Amino acid sequence: MDYAQTLAYLDGHIGLGGGPGLDRIQTLMDLMGHPEQGYPIIHVAGTNGKTSTSRLATLILVAHGLTTGTYTSPHLQVVEERLAVNSRIAKPEEFALAVSDVAAFVDLLEERGEALFSYFELITGASFAYFAEEAVNAAVIEVGLGGRLDATNVVDAEVCVVTSIGLDHTELLGDDVASIAAEKAAIAGPSSIMISGPLPDAALDVVTARVRELGIHHRHYGPDFGAEHAERGIGGWLATIAGAEARYEEVFLPLHGRYQLTNLAVATASVEALLGDRLDPDAVRVAAAAATAPGRMEPLASSPLVMVDGAHNPDGVAVLAEALTEEFPTTRWHIVLGVMGDKKVEPMIRHLAPLAVGVVATAVSSQRAVPAEELAGMVRPLVDVEVLHSGDVGAALDMARTEAGPKGAVLVTGSLYLVGKVRDLLASAPR
Repeated sequence: MDYAQTLAYLDGHIGLGGGPGLDRIQTLMDLMGHPEQGYPIIHVAGTNGKTSTSRLATLILVAHGLTTGTYTSPHLQVVEERLAVNSRIAKPEEFALAVSDVAAFVDLLEERGEALFSYFELITGASFAYFAEEAVNAAVIEVGLGGRLDATNVVDAEVCVVTSIGLDHTELLGDDVASIAAEKAAIAGPSSIMISGPLPDAALDVVTARVRELGIHHRHYGPDFGAEHAERGIGGWLATIAGAEARYEEVFLPLHGRYQLTNLAVATASVEALLGDRLDPDAVRVAAAAATAPGRMEPLASSPLVMVDGAHNPDGVAVLAEALTEEFPTTRWHIVLGVMGDKKVEPMIRHLAPLAVGVVATAVSSQRAVPAEELAGMVRPLVDVEVLHSGDVGAALDMARTEAGPKGAVLVTGSLYLVGKVRDLLASAPR
């Protein structure tokens, strides 16, 4: 298949596969000879922070001389963003070949009537095969949704990570923190090391119980590792990363958001656990200095400033609002907002309301997206500013930029899909 045929093949599997579960992906891996067993793995779950942590862990591994595969989701602009080796996104033809390799096995199973595979299962299988073909020394695999029944949980990872726990996807994962934590902590196996970021007490109790049940080692943000002495500089943060094995001083992270230092600390502890030793301090500094975070407090334009952030649940928006208040204390934002129908809009808006001087509701082209006019109606009772709407993302962005004027600021948030569309409009290439 060429690239266009590959996209059509994947699209033809949207909605297939039935409910969550590991039987289909396990059958596929059995038939393929288990490419996911060919390299050690850091497996990353969590409500927020998964992609940033995965990208940072990759950079640290690469800085230590290890060829590293990275699987993340969802993509912002093009699907091949999900597969990368040494932080280089797969080329379209490489992605097409990886999916084609998996499709040969999938077609066989589907023709036999043994299973129908989902879009996500196909790309997950393709990532494992691609990394094996590239002979990676290690891989960082991000969970798609939850953990226990996610297709990525077919792996037996050496290091399992839970970055954070909050209320999201409650219709699938449970309606309280403890239930969601149980789903995510289930990625841990009897031979893994557990690394956890800052967790609420109810979630930490569940993770700790899982660790004790398995009899595995656990390193938790705060008691065992963390970020210290953070100072905000031009375009980023300077801090000491207190790893579980050693301290790494004078580390500059060129990203907006103090929370990214937490992600860096989690990534550092994860790589320490994988390598079983302290890291090279210079390699940690080189890795951090090379960090990018597409779609996460990412400035894309000036006059007016246009910043995008894919925060799409109440906890993520709360962290975003706190970071904006700290780094842009005098700035008020014209917010372009778009959300999916499964999200809790009211708490998201309550976090954003104090920062807003105007809101433009919009919607990406998706059946899951809340229609722009409906979203505007949900927002108006929660804010004291004008709320406009447009079903066209480009028009909504233009409205917000016009309202802001050249000296103002526009924030695009609420959905990673919305952020990806705005990146398309502003011609920002995937990174």
